[in-house]
Amino acid sequence: MQPIGILQHEVDTPPGYFVAWLEQHGLPFTIVRLDLGESVPTRARDFSGLCFMGGAMSVNDSLPFIEPECALIRDADAAGVPVIGHCLGGQLIAKALGAPVTRHRVKEIGWQPLAVTDAALADEWLGPDAPRTMEIFQWHGDTFALPPGARNFLASPLCAHQAYVIDRGSFAHLGMQFHCEMTPELVQDWTTTGAEEIAQEQQAGRAQGVQDVAEIRRDLQVRSVRLNAIAARLYARWARGLQGQ
Repeated sequence: MQPIGILQHEVDTPPGYFVAWLEQHGLPFTIVRLDLGESVPTRARDFSGLCFMGGAMSVNDSLPFIEPECALIRDADAAGVPVIGHCLGGQLIAKALGAPVTRHRVKEIGWQPLAVTDAALADEWLGPDAPRTMEIFQWHGDTFALPPGARNFLASPLCAHQAYVIDRGSFAHLGMQFHCEMTPELVQDWTTTGAEEIAQEQQAGRAQGVQDVAEIRRDLQVRSVRLNAIAARLYARWARGLQGQ
């Protein structure tokens, strides 16, 4: 089985719980450190699946790795290699497969409630026993439209498109607006380095979807366990399409 390729954009946006889940299930992986100058792979067939992580940049920025990543996603789609995207990663999949990514009217930062919008799809990806509303970690200012053939199954009160699936039969791509890969350590780090961004949003009167640092860190261990339980279900369904299994 070929490794799962994980593309990391910044030093503080590592794969977190995604790697822990892969290790628990004995799935091989390799991390491509774009933040350290490593090149975007050109052949999707070198991987059993591809995972794209988050980052503070926009997919519309003129950065050297954006278009190569989009090309890799299109190659994966043609080659039958499943792709999963966290936040920026979900936006990259949308952009690569033909949907616009734009600035959202508000930022979402912190723990936000998500509701199921497609019960059948949510049952498939989260399980029929999953709650119809759940708390998910967010940190984004952009939003994606849905690529052709995509179905969205989760929404927040402020952002309608939160998780979409492009089902190709033997495999599926999953694009997420949220960060289900977070660990307590990552949340602590992000709220330290991002404290100024949070304060600016609140001072500017744009805090509708922005929690303060104390609230984001409240009950962090318990919240993280619940978050990762949701992530585990999403990852398990996505991994059913991995090549070479």
